[in-house]
Amino acid sequence: MRRFVKLKCLFFTPVLLLLFITACQNNEYSPKPKGYFRIIYPEKKYREFKSSAPFTFDYPVYAKMEGENGKSAERNWYNMHFIQFNGFLHLTYYDVANKAEYDEMVEDARKLAFKHTIKATAIDQKLISYPDRKVYGIYYAIEGNTASSVQFFLTDSTKHYFRAALYFNERPQYDSIEPVLKFIKSDINKMIATFNWKN
Repeated sequence: MRRFVKLKCLFFTPVLLLLFITACQNNEYSPKPKGYFRIIYPEKKYREFKSSAPFTFDYPVYAKMEGENGKSAERNWYNMHFIQFNGFLHLTYYDVANKAEYDEMVEDARKLAFKHTIKATAIDQKLISYPDRKVYGIYYAIEGNTASSVQFFLTDSTKHYFRAALYFNERPQYDSIEPVLKFIKSDINKMIATFNWKN
């Protein structure tokens, strides 16, 4: 029995040593890169938003409008729910009574966008102007690990004020949401380009 154990040791020791030496010779080790889930985007198709609200716009068919028919807490407040991407575009509308109220709403929009300065790497502002439809506003593109990536407001400067803010129900990680964000930004651009006041 002892002799069998010795033979076994004599046989396995060189084999283990050979494996150890060959395993250590490969210096070209590289860790597996971090990956993300593959995202399958829906086809871009749009429909008109129809409601009792004093505005219309086109929005994607893969988004669900919530808060219609008086289901929201406030009149003419809606959520455009991007179910597949776990994101919401919160939409709010206010009647404007006077210039002081209008100025306050515009300043509130600026404050709410710049509230993200702590985590943002950049906040870009772009003027929105469609004089033929009396649609004016400011678009805030917020980069970095912030709660909201896009905010904007639209107004006719006299009686209408409409504000929107995009949020994802996920921990803010700009790297992982950037492809989805680009996809949704094109929907927001379409929404703004087709936005109209009813009166």
